[in-house]
Amino acid sequence: MASGVKPRVKVPKKATPGEAITIKTLISHQMESGQRKDKEGNIIPRSIINRFTCEFNGQLVTDITIEPAVSTNPYFQFEAIVPEAGDFKFTWYDDDGSVYDATKSVAMA
Repeated sequence: MASGVKPRVKVPKKATPGEAITIKTLISHQMESGQRKDKEGNIIPRSIINRFTCEFNGQLVTDITIEPAVSTNPYFQFEAIVPEAGDFKFTWYDDDGSVYDATKSVAMA
């Protein structure tokens, strides 16, 4: 498991049925490509977040494959239509098998 990994998510607390809301996500992660060397000349092992998913009430909203060229602390912003009150579940998958997640609720206004 990578150290210092912290997912952050910003979702409006309330929405009207059918409204498109803006969701912002960021995960603190070094995103090491596996192509650099340390001071002794040894290759630093690859360690990246390779996939990000978002679900709303169990339905997939987005599924993103992340390639090694993505920078440190990947940030995603996207819109989702909220048909009803419920929970967004955000999941980030690491090369080492670690899974990081966050959940945010949206109420109806």
